[in-house]
Amino acid sequence: MKQYTILGGGIAGLTAAIALRQKGIPAHVFESAPEIKPVGAGLVLAANAIKGYVKLGIAEKIIARGRLLPTFSILDRQGRRITHADAARIGRKYGIHNFAIHRPELHEALLAELDPAFLHTGAYAEKVEQAGGRLRVHFRDGAVHETDYLIVADGIHSPIRRQLVPGSTPRYAGYTCWRAVIDNPGLDLSGATETWGTRGRFGIVPLANSRIYWFACVNAPQNDPAMRNLGIRGVQRIFEKFHEPIPAILAATRDENLLWNDIIDLKPIPRFAFGNIVLIGDAAHATTPNMGQGACQAIEDAVILADELAAHTDPAAAFAAFERRRLARTHFIVNNSWTLGRIAQWSNPWLAGLRDALFRLIPESANEQQLKRVLEVDF
Repeated sequence: MKQYTILGGGIAGLTAAIALRQKGIPAHVFESAPEIKPVGAGLVLAANAIKGYVKLGIAEKIIARGRLLPTFSILDRQGRRITHADAARIGRKYGIHNFAIHRPELHEALLAELDPAFLHTGAYAEKVEQAGGRLRVHFRDGAVHETDYLIVADGIHSPIRRQLVPGSTPRYAGYTCWRAVIDNPGLDLSGATETWGTRGRFGIVPLANSRIYWFACVNAPQNDPAMRNLGIRGVQRIFEKFHEPIPAILAATRDENLLWNDIIDLKPIPRFAFGNIVLIGDAAHATTPNMGQGACQAIEDAVILADELAAHTDPAAAFAAFERRRLARTHFIVNNSWTLGRIAQWSNPWLAGLRDALFRLIPESANEQQLKRVLEVDF
């Protein structure tokens, strides 16, 4: 029996392992970290991602761990509405939408679907080579693993992608971000919001079990020590003039709650399939988080890849078919998310005011067309 190997134990890799197993294809997952442990805070899954998990038959198990959000609104610094989306209305057309979950909860749900014997940790893959008709994966600790087919899902910094596509290094979006998950200090929150101001952006996502996920984005030089060492008091100073409940949420946050990182993505690359090797998830098309589609596209990848493998006798042909189905769609997401983030981060007061006014004038039909292109997927 031919052997399949997945590099990366994140959302893309674990979902791919589940999807392949359901097609009768066992795959070993190699994760670089000492344990498969999520890095991050909260995330929101759109209807296209939930459809993927419905197709795999595990949606209800995941939904039980999170929270459906009835609305998503973009606000200005004073709390006035710029745009608004009704998740219930969207859900009637596209399925469950605007679903928030703490990333560790999603990982636990995915891990529960897999045989631990197929999960290997502490294995950082550095390069791959052809060897006698098979693939030989070299790990940092000197170990070597041979396989017939390789699915690369080891994230935006993937050494294997850089080997296959020289020059495919992450690009800095121009803004940095703090994130945290905290206990709700007694605030009455229902929907998700994102507030746009000239000093930065602030997002609020209520989670299950009376918790709140928040994020704050600020324009800054890349890898700025001042930003890295800012701490919660510094974040409070930046957003002190933003509407409630932003000051209250920051007041309930401690330095130990904070996660900080620059926002980066991967400029679209021309190929995902390389013979018996295929790239998926952030290794193939890492995007900025502005459209909330990073995890969603990884889930789509996993489901579609498994379908193509089931439909082809030659896995290399399946990988090529996967590329044909995914390339244009993921490029669209990456490019539009990049543009939206640049616009949302405008700091010039005149331009920001003009932006807000124009967004308020966008007709519902235009919003619907954009939503349709994002949420409709060829499962």
